[in-house]
Amino acid sequence: MTRILLLGLDPKTVDFYDPALPPGMTVEKIHAGIAVALKGFTDRGWESDVCFILPDETAGPAVERQLRSTNYDCVVIGGGVRLPPRNLALFEVVINAVRKAAPGAAIAFNTHPGDSADAAARWVAVKSRGA
Repeated sequence: MTRILLLGLDPKTVDFYDPALPPGMTVEKIHAGIAVALKGFTDRGWESDVCFILPDETAGPAVERQLRSTNYDCVVIGGGVRLPPRNLALFEVVINAVRKAAPGAAIAFNTHPGDSADAAARWVAVKSRGA
């Protein structure tokens, strides 16, 4: 069974005024997008989990803990982690935590929460072909 981890900032910690983020994003829109993502994973027959992190020193250990809890085929990292330039150090921590705790997992990036299943599908297909 394919298993996906959707990883992102806790929506309550996102600075929605940051111009690097899509305009009009809200906590509610993120949660709605996550619901779409989870349905997309389920519709493809995949199991999935969501891991929210805080933008602080707990992020890396939280990611590693989650990744060690089960085997994931793909980790989808949300835009709140990687888009704002001020999150560069956090993004590096997250990437290195994924590499350390789940070296066999593919890493994918969504453009918004609702296309997370499509992002994962790109890499699940590659893994299934043995590439």
